[in-house]
Amino acid sequence: MKQSENNFVVTIGPQHPALKEPGHFEFTVDGEIITGGTVRLGYAHRGIEKATEARSWQQNAYILERICGICSHIHATAYSIGVEALAGVTISPRANAIRTLFCELERIHSHMLWWGVAAHEGGFDTLFMYTWRDRETIMDILENLCGNRVNYSANILGGVKFDINQKQIDMILKGLDFLEERTHYYFQVITSDETFLRRTVNIGTMTKDQADLLGAVGPTARASGVARDLRIDAPYAAYDLYRPEIVVETDGDLRARFVVRLNELFVTYRLIREILKDLPDGELQVKVPRKIPAGETISRVEAPRGELFYYIASSGGENPERVKVRTPTLPNWGTILSLIVGHKLADVPMMLVGIDPCFSCNDRMITIRRKNEESLWNWEQLRRYGIEYYK
Repeated sequence: MKQSENNFVVTIGPQHPALKEPGHFEFTVDGEIITGGTVRLGYAHRGIEKATEARSWQQNAYILERICGICSHIHATAYSIGVEALAGVTISPRANAIRTLFCELERIHSHMLWWGVAAHEGGFDTLFMYTWRDRETIMDILENLCGNRVNYSANILGGVKFDINQKQIDMILKGLDFLEERTHYYFQVITSDETFLRRTVNIGTMTKDQADLLGAVGPTARASGVARDLRIDAPYAAYDLYRPEIVVETDGDLRARFVVRLNELFVTYRLIREILKDLPDGELQVKVPRKIPAGETISRVEAPRGELFYYIASSGGENPERVKVRTPTLPNWGTILSLIVGHKLADVPMMLVGIDPCFSCNDRMITIRRKNEESLWNWEQLRRYGIEYYK
C-alpha cells in the first residue's frame, strides 16, 4: 500500500494469491471503499501474433492454440475457419460436427475450471476440490479422444485429425450423465448457500445498458440481459444443425454470472448428446493448398468466455501477412474497472474472477519505448532485445 496525497493506493499484482496469472492493479481506496482503479497488462507477452508471420499456415494452427490452454480448441477453430474461407475450401459435415463436439467439450472444461477457481477465491476450498475432481472426467474424455488433456490439436486446415467411434461415444455419454448430476448439485449451492450468496448477490451489478456501453461479451454480458451468442447469431461449424438455447439472466450481479455459466453447462450436455446421436457421414479432411490466395477475412466464434475475433490477411504466400486476435477477456476488463468503484476492497478477488479472466489471452503485442521514441519492431529485433535484456 502506498499513499498519494490524501488517497491510499492498494497494489494487487503482478504476483498475488488472488491472481492465477500476472497482472498489475492499483486501487485507490477511502478506508475499505474503492474510489478508482487501473490495470496494467503485458506480463505474459509471448509475441505469438508476430511469430505467425514467419511460419506456415498449418504450423500456425498449433501456435495459436497456445494463446490459451483452457480454450485452445476454439482458437484453432476460429483460425481454421478463416484460412479455409480464404482458400475457398469447404469441410465435410462430419468434420464440422466433430469440431463442434470438441468446442462443447472444451466449454465444459473451461466452465468447471473457472467454477473451481471462483469457489477458491470465495473461500470455499472444499467446493474447489470437488469441482476440480469432477473436472477430471471431462479431461479424461478429451485425452481419450485426441491423446491430450489441454492442447488437443484436433483441428487441421481442411478438417479434423480424429474420428469418433462407438466406444468413445459410450464413454462420453457416461461422463455427461455423471457431470450433469454434479452440476445440479453445484447449482443448488450457488442458489441456497448463505455465505456464497453474501459474496455474490448485489456485488458488481451491471445493467444491460452498461454491458452494451462497456462492450461486455459472453456470459458476463448475458448475465446482464444481453441476449448475444454467436453460436445462434452467426452460426459457424455445425451450429446451424445443432442449435443451443441462449442463457440469459437479468440481475447483472456476480450471482447471475455464476447462474449463467452453470445453466450453459446443461445446454452443452444436451448439444453433445444431439451431436453424438446424429453424427453425419463424410471425410475428416479435405486438401488445403500450401499457398493461400491473397485476401483478408475475419472469423468470429463463441469461446467459453465470449466472442473471439480473428483477422487474417494473406499476400498469396505460404505464411500469413497478418494475424490479429481479439480475445473475450479484453473487452470484459473494462467492466471490472467501471463497476469496482464503491465496492469494498475484499470484493476485488470475486469481481475479478466473475469475468473468468485470462491474462495470457490479452498479451500478444507490445510497443517498446526507448529514448522517448515509439517503434514497431520486427521479429529479429524483438528476439535480439530479449537476449540482451536477460544477459
